[in-house]
Amino acid sequence: QVQLVESGGGAVQAGGSLRLSCAASVRTLQDVVMAWFRQAPGKEREFVAVIGGRGGYTYYGDSVEGRFTISRDAAKKTVYLQMNSLEPEDTAVYYCAASQYIGYKESSYNYWGRGTQVTVSS
Repeated sequence: QVQLVESGGGAVQAGGSLRLSCAASVRTLQDVVMAWFRQAPGKEREFVAVIGGRGGYTYYGDSVEGRFTISRDAAKKTVYLQMNSLEPEDTAVYYCAASQYIGYKESSYNYWGRGTQVTVSS
């Protein structure tokens, strides 16, 4: 059983930055693919970014490409999401997810954190 714990959410003004963290209870990050999703009120959960087990592969959703960066610290078993140039449309609960395989849909992931709120004001 993989446990994921997110942190780092908060409130920020448009144009600002936040860094989210996701600590994973795994033997090694090489065993899992890690991703970030987000869900705004009244909307479906949306793919944000994914990083491969060895960290060499990353991919981003269209709405965050060029503004967000996913990275990992294997020693800390932690994955990060650096969010820059934040916009009010980025307001959502952000979830960390884990899987054995690369995927870009919610259904591809079988382990989820509880989420952390990000609020961007204009």
